[in-house]
Amino acid sequence: MSSLRTLEETVRAAVDAKDYQQIPELLGSFEEACQNPNPFSFLSNFPQNHRIKVIDEMLESFIPLRPRSRPKIAYDYLLSYSLQSLHPLPLALAILQRTLRSGCVPVPQIRLLLSSAWLERRCQSQSVADILLEMKSIGYHPDCGTCNYLVSSLCAIDQLVEAAKVLKGMSSAECVPDLESYSIVIGAMSTARKTNDAVEIMKEMVLNMGLMPRQGMVIKVAAALRANREMWKAVEMIAFLERKGCPIGFQGYEVVVEGCLECREYILAGKTVMGMTERGFIPYIKVRQKVVEGLAGVGEWKLASVVRQRFAELKS
Repeated sequence: MSSLRTLEETVRAAVDAKDYQQIPELLGSFEEACQNPNPFSFLSNFPQNHRIKVIDEMLESFIPLRPRSRPKIAYDYLLSYSLQSLHPLPLALAILQRTLRSGCVPVPQIRLLLSSAWLERRCQSQSVADILLEMKSIGYHPDCGTCNYLVSSLCAIDQLVEAAKVLKGMSSAECVPDLESYSIVIGAMSTARKTNDAVEIMKEMVLNMGLMPRQGMVIKVAAALRANREMWKAVEMIAFLERKGCPIGFQGYEVVVEGCLECREYILAGKTVMGMTERGFIPYIKVRQKVVEGLAGVGEWKLASVVRQRFAELKS
C-alpha cells in the first residue's frame, strides 16, 4: 500500500504543479504496483468544476507528446476513474475521445464500465442526443469515433436495442453516423439473427444517409437470413441493393442462392442466379447443377432452360 500511496502523492504533486506531461512516466514507473486504488482517486476531493478543469488541462498537455501512445496508461486510469465516479458523463466521453484520437485503444474493461454508466443515465429518461451534447458544456463535441466506441460497447454486452437508439440519436447530437457506425450495429444484429432489424437499418443507411454497405456487411446479413431460412427476404434485400446501385459481390449472391437451394426455393434460386450472371458472376458447377435440376423437378422447365442457356453463354 505504501507504494500506491507514494504514487498517488507523486501524481497529486505533479497535478498541483501543473506538470502534467510527467504523469505518464510516473504511472509507467509504478505500473506493476498500481492496480487499485486508482492513482487519480484524489481528484474526487476537488470541486466538480475544478476537477473537470484539471482533467481537461491534463488531456490538452498530452496532445504534443510523442509517440502519441505515450500517455496511454494515463488515459486508461483517467477513464477508469471517471467512469466509476459519481458523475461519469460527459467527462468520461471527453477522455474517451482524446484517447481514441491519440490512436490508443482503451483496456477491455472500459467497455463494460462505459455501457453501465450510459445505461444508468438513460434510465433517468434522458435522450441520446441530450447526453451526448453535454460534452459541449465542457468544451468538447460528440464525434463518430467516440459514438462508435459507445455503440460497439453496448453491442458487446448484448444491448442491441440501445445501440440502435444511439445510432439513430447521433444525428440529433450533431454527429452524423458513418459507415462504421452502421456496420457495428448491423453486424451485431446479424450475429444475433435479428434479421428484421438488420435489414431495416441497412435500408435506412442506404435511403437516408446515401451510404453503400461493404461486401462483408451484405454477406453477414445474407448469412443470417439464410440461417433463419428467410430466403424471400434475402432475395428482396439483394434486389433492393441492386436497384440502389450497390454492387453485390460473388459471395453475397452465393450465400443467397445456396440458401434458396437449402430451402427448396428453386424459382427464387433461378431468378437470383439470373441476376448474378447479368453481373458477370457464374456459380460453382455443383450449384449450377442443383439450380437446373431443382427447377426441372418443380416443373419450371422454361426457366430451367433459360438458366442453362445463360450458363452456357457465360462459359463460352
